[in-house]
Amino acid sequence: MSPYEVIQIDESSWRIEDKIVRAFLFEGTDRAMLVDTTTGSGDLAAAVRALTTKPVLLVNTHADDDHIGCNGQFDLAYMHPAEFAYYAEMRRPGFAPPAPLQDGEIIDLGGRRFEVILIPGHTYGSIALLERERRVLVGGDAVSSTPVFIFGRMRNLAAFQVSLRRLRSRWDEFDVVYPSHGVFPIHKKQIDNELQCAARLERGELAPMEPPFSLPAKMFRSDDAGFYATAEQDSGPA
Repeated sequence: MSPYEVIQIDESSWRIEDKIVRAFLFEGTDRAMLVDTTTGSGDLAAAVRALTTKPVLLVNTHADDDHIGCNGQFDLAYMHPAEFAYYAEMRRPGFAPPAPLQDGEIIDLGGRRFEVILIPGHTYGSIALLERERRVLVGGDAVSSTPVFIFGRMRNLAAFQVSLRRLRSRWDEFDVVYPSHGVFPIHKKQIDNELQCAARLERGELAPMEPPFSLPAKMFRSDDAGFYATAEQDSGPA
């Protein structure tokens, strides 16, 4: 039995739910794009083949293990080159080799176009994907109703705030965000919520709380947003 719950978003878009995380499949007239590959708990390639007969391009928003778990079922994994080193550490034998996507690059599926937006902070090479025509931002882990991991290697709170402000500057080009975790979809106002929460975290205004699962970090929440961070969050180089 497949561990995935496939939910159709519209006539050519699906979200593929895998317990704590989700992947997305977007189909154009020429090819389809799979965004992330979840935790690796099942045959994701088969689930994708059941939805589309088009050639599938795999794009990873970043290389955390819950986003690349089924990368071994595909030939290439497109991501920003700033993520290559982290992916090299996280990938397992047989995983698809990385291929570059640049900031500002347009992924054309045929009738559907997605712009790559580099948003470092959660990881060095995290990206979002903007489908301007449908006014949708695929946000990866950067914009979410659940707390964002911002502690440890590859994380940087200062860079994350710059990236959120960059997304905020594109405010007029999208209405909703498709996040990898938590509530789906979410309103773009969550970007402002996270900016406010991040500023308060940086100023030391938020009280640490115990996270709902074991972590070497605390949970900090305000303004309907949150972060998993160390009590004295380092916002300098990770």
